[in-house]
Amino acid sequence: MNPSEFIMRLTSAAVASAKATGVPASITIAQAALESGWGESALAKTGNNLFGIKADSLWRGQTLSMNTKEFIKGQWVVVPALWRKYPSWQVSIDDHAAFLKRNPRYKACFGCATAQNFARALAQAGYATDPDYVSKVLGIITRHKLDGLDKGAS
Repeated sequence: MNPSEFIMRLTSAAVASAKATGVPASITIAQAALESGWGESALAKTGNNLFGIKADSLWRGQTLSMNTKEFIKGQWVVVPALWRKYPSWQVSIDDHAAFLKRNPRYKACFGCATAQNFARALAQAGYATDPDYVSKVLGIITRHKLDGLDKGAS
């Protein structure tokens, strides 16, 4: 799916999620784009998991086992992982926001006034192991002018 189609497909759900939860719509779409390869990753296609959220011990839904790359001790390594599996992308978006809201380590994100600061707070809280995660998310927001969605969601 090309970026424009992906953005159009997620916009209404991301804006609604932003209004309900405070997760900026631009962050939702940019993270989904990055984590799912614009909806083309195996995890997105087989598990409707747009955000790379793993199935922890509290997860009671369906799961999917797939390898992932993690940045550990200065290098990329492939490790097996158990992922959350969703019935639709909408449920993935809803769970992403709920995951951030209920996890205390992301509390600082919700005090941020901009998507840029929200992205930095996410990374500082350990959302991803990629040391370039913030610049990648912010690059997607800038390239695709997603910050305009945040103005309509507040």
